[in-house]
Amino acid sequence: MSKTRDKVAIARDYFEKGFLLQQGGYLDRAAHFYRRSIEYYPTAQAYTFLGWVYSLKNLFEEAITYCKLAIEIDPDYGNPYNDIGAYLIQLRHYDEAIPWLKKALQCSKYKNYCYPWLNLGRVYAFKGRWDEAMRAYRQSLKENPEYAPALRAVEQLQALYN
Repeated sequence: MSKTRDKVAIARDYFEKGFLLQQGGYLDRAAHFYRRSIEYYPTAQAYTFLGWVYSLKNLFEEAITYCKLAIEIDPDYGNPYNDIGAYLIQLRHYDEAIPWLKKALQCSKYKNYCYPWLNLGRVYAFKGRWDEAMRAYRQSLKENPEYAPALRAVEQLQALYN
């Protein structure tokens, strides 16, 4: 096995440990293993998930920094764009969130377009742009008809109209 493959395998193992710890709510330990993964072989995924840990601790600026590092490694990986948009929403920087969410929708390495569509809908709803919010929520459901947050968002917005 080559040194690069060894590093990739070790990094993957650390990443998986970090993910399991994060799922269990052990955020500091998860961050430790994501950082170890990055030390061995930096990936967009590890940086994005490290950012996610920071966001769960309400450290959104740090989370955004890690997502930007992920984008530097792989500009076609959609998760960090959506995550930056979501963190900006948490910070109430709605206008800043829009271009990040739209970039997520253009990424070829992204499987969950329902997330940025929902987040765009949230931005439009916060701004009182109800028709655009509904279109975004419906697009989220078009991407994933079972996505419960989008279903709730449509129901809530429809309740406002009635």
